[in-house]
Amino acid sequence: MLEKLAKQTAVYGISTIVVRFLSYLLTPYYTRVFGQETYGIVTDVYALIPLALTLLTMGMESSYFRFSAKAEEAGGDVAGAKRRLFATTWGITSLAATIFFLLMTLFRHGVASLMGEAYVAHPEYVVWVALIILFDVWGCIPFSRLREQGRAMTFVGLKALNVVLNVALAFGFGAAGLFRTDFGVGWVFVANLAASVVTWLAILTTTNRTVPHINWTLLAAIFAYSLPLLVGGLAGTANEFIDRQLIKYLVPEGSMAQLGVYGAITKIAVVMMLFYQMYRLAAEPFFLSNFKKSDFVAMNAAALKYYVMASMVIFLGIALFRDLFALIVGRDFREGIFILPVVLGANVLTGVWLNLSFWYKREERTSLAIVVTGSGLVAMTLFGFGLIPKWGYYGAAWARLASESVMVAVSWWLNRRYFPTPYAWGRIWEYVVVALAAFALCETVSRLVDNMFAGYAFNIVIFVAYGCYLVRRERIDVGAMLRAVMKRG
Repeated sequence: MLEKLAKQTAVYGISTIVVRFLSYLLTPYYTRVFGQETYGIVTDVYALIPLALTLLTMGMESSYFRFSAKAEEAGGDVAGAKRRLFATTWGITSLAATIFFLLMTLFRHGVASLMGEAYVAHPEYVVWVALIILFDVWGCIPFSRLREQGRAMTFVGLKALNVVLNVALAFGFGAAGLFRTDFGVGWVFVANLAASVVTWLAILTTTNRTVPHINWTLLAAIFAYSLPLLVGGLAGTANEFIDRQLIKYLVPEGSMAQLGVYGAITKIAVVMMLFYQMYRLAAEPFFLSNFKKSDFVAMNAAALKYYVMASMVIFLGIALFRDLFALIVGRDFREGIFILPVVLGANVLTGVWLNLSFWYKREERTSLAIVVTGSGLVAMTLFGFGLIPKWGYYGAAWARLASESVMVAVSWWLNRRYFPTPYAWGRIWEYVVVALAAFALCETVSRLVDNMFAGYAFNIVIFVAYGCYLVRRERIDVGAMLRAVMKRG
């Protein structure tokens, strides 16, 4: 079973890496086109968009996976049940997005004032961003349907279409000098919107002529499952964007410039986030399928250990060579590269509590999501108010790490209490401690050795040694593993 998960992760992963790599071409480009404060607007907006998407999708993605599995379990007219499920979840999210767009358009001046001085002169930014959200939500459930059907290549192909169009238009607008006009950064949103519209039109071809139609009886049952996910998702998403908002409102001077630097540095952690995203795309529908409890417990326990192993390899690969990764962003943004290890650590923990969340989604105890993400939001707020006014974006990075740590701790406690799973915590801690010790050793050597090339050579040796240590400790047959991943089922 884990071979299936590994293969799905590889399919999503290889394709997603290519797609996201194209998307992240915008980071080095924008950080060279825009100054710190202007790029701060980009960082701010793209931190707020996920919150709107979470609110408007209302936990329907996980609900779609779970109720699809229940339809298969119930038998009978499975195709008809799934069609009603698709039409209902698509219908309610589309309706919510439409209402949201109308409200944002009607009250755009007030929203611009709330967002800060940088937006007051351009309230039209609010409308353009609301349109992006509208089309992204309209396409959300059709994309979830592709994942549920296992149509990974179609899913990734359409995502690639979106990214390629966005990147091409952004570079085209830059070449035409549009970023230097009064509308300025607004052209970033125009490029995104155009890509979202084309992608939405393309994904309509995969819906088998199903139209959004709400079955209110079915929706009531879905909401009973998804409402806690919505509340927990809002807290979790707020947890991901509130560090940016706290920088904007708590830093005494130059807040938008600091926000721009922070956003650029967090983008450098691209490989870690790519791994998390590709794992989540494969693991969520996989673990919410109808496995026996014993199979689910065993697979989830093993998956967490291997996730941590891979994450620590990525952590070292980026953290040890962060000066090279700093070249991704413009010169004005490299001053914040020292926070990268902290950001990477927080990203590792995000995947850990994702694994620890599958059991309560499977058991339909989704109200526990509120406990987990709510605790993280409280921690983020407390540490943010304590650290950000003094340390700026460095404090934001540590507040994020503290928040993710609290969510992992709460998730672990809930798992131990309600759904004991034999996670290999001894091995997991061993791999984390050894990786951190290797990082500390390399940092010490780099301070003692003046020669940059000698320092990098030492880092390479330690990095390779850590990988060999993992392979030997787990007795991994690398050749067999690669054959299993690449084997076509």
